[in-house]
Amino acid sequence: MRAFILVAALGLAGCATDYQLQLMPHDSGKIYYGTAHDPGNHGEGPIAITIDGKAYAGTWVQATYDYSNGYVSGGIGWWGHHGAIGGGFVSMDNPQGAMSKALLTAPDGSGLRCDLRVSGGRGDGMCRDDQNRTYDVQIRPAAHPPQ
Repeated sequence: MRAFILVAALGLAGCATDYQLQLMPHDSGKIYYGTAHDPGNHGEGPIAITIDGKAYAGTWVQATYDYSNGYVSGGIGWWGHHGAIGGGFVSMDNPQGAMSKALLTAPDGSGLRCDLRVSGGRGDGMCRDDQNRTYDVQIRPAAHPPQ
């Protein structure tokens, strides 16, 4: 039974997904763009963002998941004259979504740090560069995967 649960959990793990990122700094209304790739159930992947012609690239790493799975065992229940032992596999959503940290660098050595949250394929977050400039982030599934 335990092997079946593990196989079922792995089978339900996510497929590869590409995301489009939009960033807006707190000091202007200019929009910047980026991409992130989730290769599936690895909990990390590549991310790239371009700000004012400077290309940042790095990796995002998932810190918390958007759901938790577990096995709950129950007690004895009675239906009429029949007894049963209860229990089963359960999945619970994390209302905050999956949280990730991304660390990106540009060729000149400057950095960009992002805290990202995704739930149901969409999300938000915040990035901060070395000059302490802060950016709000929107995350959505890519309309067309990058070539």
